[in-house]
Amino acid sequence: MKPAKALMFQGTGSDVGKSLLVAGLARAYRRRGLKVAPFKPQNMSNNAAVTADGGEIGRAQALQARAAGLEPHSDMNPVLLKPQSLVGSQVVVQGKVWRSAAARDYQGLKPQLMPKVLESYERLKSKADLVLVEGAGSAAEVNLRAGDIANMGFAVASQTPVILIGDIDRGGVIASLVGTHALLADKERALLAGYIINKFRGDARLFDSGFEIISQATGMPSWGLVPFFTGAAKLPAEDAVALDNASHETSDKPLIVVAKLPHIANFDDFDPLAQDPNVRLAFVGLDQPLPLDAALVILPGSKTSIADLQALREAGWQSDLAAYLRRGGRVLGICGGYQMLGRRISDPLGIEGQAGSVDGLGLLNIETELTPEKRLVRLQGRHPPSGQNVTGYEIHIGRSQGPDCARPFLTMESGPDGAQDAGGQVAGCYLHGLFSDDGFRAAYLSGLGLKASLFNYDAQVEASLDALADHLEAHMDLDGLLAVAR
Repeated sequence: MKPAKALMFQGTGSDVGKSLLVAGLARAYRRRGLKVAPFKPQNMSNNAAVTADGGEIGRAQALQARAAGLEPHSDMNPVLLKPQSLVGSQVVVQGKVWRSAAARDYQGLKPQLMPKVLESYERLKSKADLVLVEGAGSAAEVNLRAGDIANMGFAVASQTPVILIGDIDRGGVIASLVGTHALLADKERALLAGYIINKFRGDARLFDSGFEIISQATGMPSWGLVPFFTGAAKLPAEDAVALDNASHETSDKPLIVVAKLPHIANFDDFDPLAQDPNVRLAFVGLDQPLPLDAALVILPGSKTSIADLQALREAGWQSDLAAYLRRGGRVLGICGGYQMLGRRISDPLGIEGQAGSVDGLGLLNIETELTPEKRLVRLQGRHPPSGQNVTGYEIHIGRSQGPDCARPFLTMESGPDGAQDAGGQVAGCYLHGLFSDDGFRAAYLSGLGLKASLFNYDAQVEASLDALADHLEAHMDLDGLLAVAR
């Protein structure tokens, strides 16, 4: 089998729509009969997916793999940075934790990672017809070019042609495209194979002169003017910026609150609830009071459970939760949020920072000890109260045990998972993704006294990916893009 052709998509800035465009192109080219594989050399996200080979990658690459009809694999995102603080991240290499590093230190480590990145890239190319590569951040970050593995550094090392993506919705798209072209070195500029303008609104004819200006200044061809895709809201978002832009609708529908923790992780767990027509989901920051009329409060996953627990307590949410429960409220913790619900979290090895232990919220009679081994596994099981099947994944460090574990929230194929208090008001588990199971979601909401909804979440994601592919087919030159891949 011949090695795949490849094409790289780099943005003129962050959040220009690279991930979504790659997912849509993966579905579109798959429908043309090509075996497509997504690839992102370096990603930064606390939203991670567990792969078939027992590793972890960014959830955007997992969605792109789904669009391409593939199981997620650690080679699709060989370097994943999971922020642990404002200045440092956990570094995951080919699916496994390598080390933690401060931002300044990581710059010196990147040259060591390029061989691993290219190794994963070549493996993907050997099994596909077309590899769609996604850059990270901005192609114009020339101040970070030394040792770069995410954008032009990778493109030059692999000799992969690059398509620039500009976001017209934020303004200044002509300047961002022309400026990026001007800032690149000659060897980088030689790899530019055109550009795409994304998130357009209005009359496309008004941008005709814009194309002429960009063409005269850069010589690059345009491969499309892509209108804003409203269906993006029905697809999982990877970046926490999506939470800042989330709708805060007001209605008389029952409210489900998710605590917006400083290091929130895997918040796409709640996309099915956000799409459910019978409830209203809100991510509420810790600087805001907890709405006491919520039908359910969820403490989500966290990259640093102890730090986020302390932030929650300092913001006064511990008192708010106590008042909420006195009013008959219900609380569910998932993964790190589950750990916070217990009496204590111990970190004897200093995995999350200084060694020691902290008091938990005391809402479940359990204790958690953080351990260096990360559990990465996909699982099936059931929810005993409803009898509904659940599927999902675990991605965490730490073991939780205590008297309330005798009332597990779930029974998985690997054994009991989670705990509940005697009154059934407070529960928690380690399983991510459980709300994607339509039967469980409907039964769980019914157990809260809410009207059950039976909409098919997976079918909606598939339909949205198909609609995205149709959208790109209509507004981009996919034949031309394929012709410049190499």
